[in-house]
Amino acid sequence: MSIDGRIVRIASDIGGTFTDVVLEIGERHETAKVLTRHDAPQFGVLEGMDIVLARTGVKPVDIDLMIHGTTLATNAIIERRGARVVLVTTQGFRDTLEIRTESRFEQYDLNISYPEPLVPREHRLTVPERLDARGRVVIPLDETALGEVVAQIRRIDPQAIAIGLLHSYVDPVHEARVRAVLAAAFPDVPISISSEVSQEMREFARLSTACANAYVQPLIAAYVRGLDDTLKARGFACPLLLMSSGGGLTDVDTAIRFPVRLVESGPAGGAVYARDVALQCGLDHVLSFDMGGTTAKLCLITDGQPQTAREFEVARAHRFRKGSGIPLRIPVVELVEIGAGGGSIARLDALKNIAVGPESAGSEPGPACYARGGTAPTVTDANLVLGRLDSDSFAGGRMTLDTAAARRTLAADIGDRLGLDCPMTAFGVVEMVEENMVGAARVHAIESGRDIETLTMIAFGGGAPLHAGPMARKLGITRFIVPTLAGVGSAVGFLRTPVSYEVVRTFIQRLDRLDVDAVNRTLAAMTEQARSIVVPAALGAAVTERRVAYLRYWGQGHEVGIDLPVRMITAEDVALFVARFESRYRELFTWLISNAAIEVVSWAVSVSAQANAPRATLSLPAETGIPLPIGTRRMFDDAVAAYRNVAVYARAALSPGDCVRGPSVIVEDETSTYVPACFEATIDQRGFIDCRRQR
Repeated sequence: MSIDGRIVRIASDIGGTFTDVVLEIGERHETAKVLTRHDAPQFGVLEGMDIVLARTGVKPVDIDLMIHGTTLATNAIIERRGARVVLVTTQGFRDTLEIRTESRFEQYDLNISYPEPLVPREHRLTVPERLDARGRVVIPLDETALGEVVAQIRRIDPQAIAIGLLHSYVDPVHEARVRAVLAAAFPDVPISISSEVSQEMREFARLSTACANAYVQPLIAAYVRGLDDTLKARGFACPLLLMSSGGGLTDVDTAIRFPVRLVESGPAGGAVYARDVALQCGLDHVLSFDMGGTTAKLCLITDGQPQTAREFEVARAHRFRKGSGIPLRIPVVELVEIGAGGGSIARLDALKNIAVGPESAGSEPGPACYARGGTAPTVTDANLVLGRLDSDSFAGGRMTLDTAAARRTLAADIGDRLGLDCPMTAFGVVEMVEENMVGAARVHAIESGRDIETLTMIAFGGGAPLHAGPMARKLGITRFIVPTLAGVGSAVGFLRTPVSYEVVRTFIQRLDRLDVDAVNRTLAAMTEQARSIVVPAALGAAVTERRVAYLRYWGQGHEVGIDLPVRMITAEDVALFVARFESRYRELFTWLISNAAIEVVSWAVSVSAQANAPRATLSLPAETGIPLPIGTRRMFDDAVAAYRNVAVYARAALSPGDCVRGPSVIVEDETSTYVPACFEATIDQRGFIDCRRQR
């Protein structure tokens, strides 16, 4: 039920340290940030909801839509808290999960290691059958052997089953038959088949994704159904939608069938939030910077859309080294995530250099200054000692930080061992975490063919506004924006996200011999599949479709995506495909391969129902003057290696046109924005803090 004709929606985002809740009533927003309960994450959601409902007087029955994002699937894989899974695969391919792709992410490391497979070898069973790469039956499915597999599974007593047969992405006939037999034998055990979870080639990634889906399915099903039932018992009658890693919303049933698509849902919401801010500011190319309590996420928004990918790694064994984790072949917003959050732990490495992360103090026990039992120095402790945070106004005054505890732990673990005083120790910690993020941003931009100095940074999350200014200075970026509601940006992003679903399917076609009829049949089937999921959950919103083809030069190992027209493909479109491929290829690699055949490897169809129209772009208002600060704060100035008094402003008291010069701090309940000496911040018409570097 809406209130006075205004739609009422609520979004919740469970992070590693804080759980964020945002209630939206038309254009009004009420927010809450509470510590995450890792033993029962839904309690943080319910606590945050109680806070925002009490503040606004809104009743559960008044809510029109609820949107939820969670790290539960990611954490279950990382912490190995998933189900006991049996994998059924083609005879001879039992060890694919351990053989992987036989590539090495570190060529000369003799002690290279990878995460253990989610399914141990004794739970990986095989059945005689074989399709070739064109889907032709080479070895028929052995029904007798399948019966023996059923008996073996019965002895293992699994909580979930994954099925991944060779080349099933071309024709799932054998997988479908195996599922039918196993479903009859084990009616209460959820079954994931690779041709539904990830209908793409590359055997290891497809099996890994199917196993991960099965691994988290019982946990996610129990959690989502339990949350849905609890909300209904509390009087919430509205639909519950889940945020997916691909930057869209999905319904409860789809989330339970494909829980692996919930991995990285929070960061995806942050990218959508940054895209929405970029649209409002008339920016086509920006760097999204999301820093919370556990990690920092960097994403490029190109031509008004977050960059996307079709593979993501989780549970990396070597400090965020690509290739050292468990690959998930799912649609995902392409971003770089590093262990650089407010709770990231600082320490000395073997060479007595300051290192930060990826380990985090999280919310339990949290940084030492939280006074909840934490004893390791963290980034938040360092920011408090430097004066970027205030001990009495943190989280809107709901938490009082212990500055003495922060100083003690920084000195004991780092400062005393290096002969540094406490301010320089804290400065060293902050410098290292910022350098980690700067390095990740540079590499991400280079890999995407972007000049990072031409981008505008959009900073949000509890920690990003504190570090955006120094990072922008190091990167050569001349402008960064801290939007309204920045401290709960990912949850706000959920409210800006369309209901959507993406289908990706491998169907290899050489452009010089394109089978137009077969391509149109494939695309039509994919569209029908995506629409069947989106339309029932769209709540009457208009449905749009996007089509992408992934092409490569014949013989290459990786593809480049191009947009396709949403209509019947004709033979005349081949020239369009070639032109778009060459344009994107040149943008990435600067040169083309002459006289080489081009082939399409995979096709993608994304159907979405966008309820929110793009906002009008805004320009900076005329400067109205420098507002009065609410006080001053002692802050460490690295330029002179000493503390100095800087002005402190309350964001709620600033008006459009107000200009704040650095060094200064702008405070609000969920975060604080540090404006360095070389920047000047102006409040725009929507209340965004628009910081520009001064000559």
